[in-house]
Amino acid sequence: MASTQDTIAALATPTGTSAIAVLRISGLHTKELTKKIAGSLPSPRSAIRADYRDTAGNLVDDVLLTLFIGPASYTAEDTLEISCHGNPFIAQRILEDLFARGCRPAEAGEFTQRAFLNGQMDLSQAEAVMDLIHARSTRALAAANQQLRGALGRKMDALIEDLLAVLAKIEAYIDFPDEDLPTEDQKSVAKALGLLNKNTDNLLATNHYGDILRDGLKTVILGEPNAGKSSLLNRLVGRERALVSDQPGTTRDYLEERIILGDHCLRLIDTAGLNATPAELEKLGMEKSLERMVEADLILLVLDQSKASPELPKTVRQHLNKDNTLIVANKSDLTSDAVSSPEFNDFKTIATSALTGEGFDELQIALQNRADAFHVELGDDLIAINARHADALARASTCLEQATAQLKSGDPIELIASELRGSLAAYGEISGKIDNERMLDHLFSSFCIGK
Repeated sequence: MASTQDTIAALATPTGTSAIAVLRISGLHTKELTKKIAGSLPSPRSAIRADYRDTAGNLVDDVLLTLFIGPASYTAEDTLEISCHGNPFIAQRILEDLFARGCRPAEAGEFTQRAFLNGQMDLSQAEAVMDLIHARSTRALAAANQQLRGALGRKMDALIEDLLAVLAKIEAYIDFPDEDLPTEDQKSVAKALGLLNKNTDNLLATNHYGDILRDGLKTVILGEPNAGKSSLLNRLVGRERALVSDQPGTTRDYLEERIILGDHCLRLIDTAGLNATPAELEKLGMEKSLERMVEADLILLVLDQSKASPELPKTVRQHLNKDNTLIVANKSDLTSDAVSSPEFNDFKTIATSALTGEGFDELQIALQNRADAFHVELGDDLIAINARHADALARASTCLEQATAQLKSGDPIELIASELRGSLAAYGEISGKIDNERMLDHLFSSFCIGK
């Protein structure tokens, strides 16, 4: 009955420990399939209880059926959701029966891809579905929800409308080659391009914060051997994640752990000690420590408060500044003297004891504040673009800058219009209002089955 090309089915939720599993069907023959399963067509959006029997008439499960009539559904197609008991065997039996009735397994991300292709959402909203699934913190969840509800799409629509207005004004003169763009219009175009470039760069500036929301604030813990780096990690994580010993150099490689702190997720990276005279194995560990340091969003430099400040390797000291580094003066339980080092006078310093927990409330607040500092304010919307958006916005910005330079140089209008069309195409990539099948296939293949 149903073509293998138009009716798809997939398990929409995990079943391993779930009390309920949801199976989703979408496509041209959904109504016909629903009638065969339920005996009649139920009212849209009203869950009905039914016995699910396979094609041989065998009772499989007591289920709830909910029918959604397109376009008022997730995919804009007729869609049926079957809620069955969460036993994986039951869910598999129903899936096999659906396949026997003419459905085919959904590809990864195919439900969301159909929603996009059927105009239910733009591409940035489709990407937000994945962000929502993988959100690791309150702030990441909020950003994903706002993008899913069109926050980024609205920003892009506004930019596109403003750019189209400028492009229309310029192209009006292309049909009249003997007429130059009047001085008054040149000024208004230059002003509009400047504003477009500013708004584009403002959006582009949210890229780093987007990386932090999706992957966590990359927080590298540095310090000399036995300063208490691993103890600090364990205290922040809340369990014995790293081995701790009085013997220096316990950590030879780096350890990584994610924690939720306030509204943010942090990636804590405990590194090998910075030893002035390292052994061969320690050298390898220190090399990895330096690599992690360069990639860090934030550095926690752990100093033993009971000792004099160490002489750090030059490559480390050159990378540290008051904006990217917090000084953690550890082992405050051993001494009341604060760390004294002129080179760290401008750095925020927090006295802690990984043994007793002293100072950790202050440290956690400082970490949250540092994470918040990466947030770029764009009105009421929490915008955090991803790498694909950033690439498109960067190309749009380059085209706008080139168009502005050509306008000032008095270059032919056709050249300016060409740059603006390039910027328009780059804007369109973000919302998906371009035909780029390869990009779409690559994007949706990263989704999970049932989404």
